[in-house]
Amino acid sequence: MASRETPRKKQTDDPLAPLTLAVGQEELLLDRAVRQIVEAARADDADTDVRDLASSDLQPGTLAELTSPSLFAERKVLVVRNAHDLSADSVKDVKAYIASPVEEITLVLLHAGGAKGKGLLDAARKAGAREVACPKMTKPADRLAFVRSEFRGLGRSASPEACQALVDAIGSDLRELASACTQLTADVEGTIDEAVVARYYTGRAEASSFTVADRAVEGRAAEALETLRWALATGVAPVLVTSALAQGVRAIGKLASAPRGARPGDLARELGMPPWKIDRVRQQMRGWSGDGVSTALRAVAAADAAVKGGGDDPEYALEQAVITIARAARSR
Repeated sequence: MASRETPRKKQTDDPLAPLTLAVGQEELLLDRAVRQIVEAARADDADTDVRDLASSDLQPGTLAELTSPSLFAERKVLVVRNAHDLSADSVKDVKAYIASPVEEITLVLLHAGGAKGKGLLDAARKAGAREVACPKMTKPADRLAFVRSEFRGLGRSASPEACQALVDAIGSDLRELASACTQLTADVEGTIDEAVVARYYTGRAEASSFTVADRAVEGRAAEALETLRWALATGVAPVLVTSALAQGVRAIGKLASAPRGARPGDLARELGMPPWKIDRVRQQMRGWSGDGVSTALRAVAAADAAVKGGGDDPEYALEQAVITIARAARSR
């Protein structure tokens, strides 16, 4: 007897396919999947309207409103995060829509991939969704493969020993691994070897430049200084610390000047930050003032000049920057 199951539609690799399913829990890979689609859409139409929605934003009827015909055939990208958390009524709306999608609209569903919300997952796959795997990388071998892939994507060669040393030094945070690959590619000419990685990153994973920055912008001066000294003692390059401090302070300034009450997804798109970082920076910015941000940025600029040859004692310059930033974090 022939099966009554509805056959799956043929999948496509086109980032502008009507439906993309990004499956997994690795935030970096999920954000990259979304970014690829948005960049492709804006390359096709610079005026593409991008809507980044949390599952709670997609109430019954919302999808119909967002996909309704307009007088102008504008391209849209609709991103639905945590689609596994959608209500039963919203799932019905999505299933109805993907059965007959609108040509100029790309719907992107970010789904954790577990048992929760599996009905929507199955329906999207049957509809021929373009699928992007975004699994959590829990195994060292997976992270090692990720680092190799990052260097290849950046057009650079890194020895197997260098890739392993980077994973050993930084640990499981894919964002920091990706940032390290980018930093090494920018700073080092030729093949990236184990000696280069050791010079930049050898030491405790938690003594990274990003941890120094996090403690400083949170106003935790003593912890920031302790982590800074350990990082420098174990070979972390001073320029990485100033870069992380600058990123941390600028993130505070960006979010402080953003409209109040805006959704994390909208803020992420507006400020160029991943949504997970919006929540972290919101917690860090308590106690900051506008004057404090200005003071901190000047301190970072002075430290950056010192570590790049403008001062006699880079370590002292970094310590002073950390102290100034931590005080500025309590300027309100």
